[in-house]
Amino acid sequence: MKLPSTIRFADEKIKKSFYELESGAFEEKEIFKFVNQAIDNLEEDAYAGIQIPKKLIPQIYVAKYNVANLWKYDLPKGWRLIYTIKNEQVEIISVILEWLDHKEYERRFGY
Repeated sequence: MKLPSTIRFADEKIKKSFYELESGAFEEKEIFKFVNQAIDNLEEDAYAGIQIPKKLIPQIYVAKYNVANLWKYDLPKGWRLIYTIKNEQVEIISVILEWLDHKEYERRFGY
C-alpha cells in the first residue's frame, strides 16, 4: 500500500544545503537531481525507502531530531538519503535528515 506524504527538511540548514547543490559543481548538481527524484518518490510513497531496524538507529538522530523510526533511500552512485516518517494529525510527512555517500553512511551506522 502506498502512503503519500508531504516532504519537509529537518531544519533550515539542511534545506539551504539542498538548494545550494543545484548551483554547485557537476557532482553536486548530480546529487541534487538524485535527491530531488527521491523526494518526488517519497511524496508518492513514504515507504519507498528501506526501514532501518530500531536497534541500528544512530543516537545522533535520536538526540538531534527525536526520531522514532528511520529510513534510508538508496540513491545512485552509492549515496543514501536518510529520513524519518512522522504522522501529524492526518498528514503524513517525510522529513529529510541528510544525504551521504556510501563511505559516510557506513561510518554513521557503524558497518
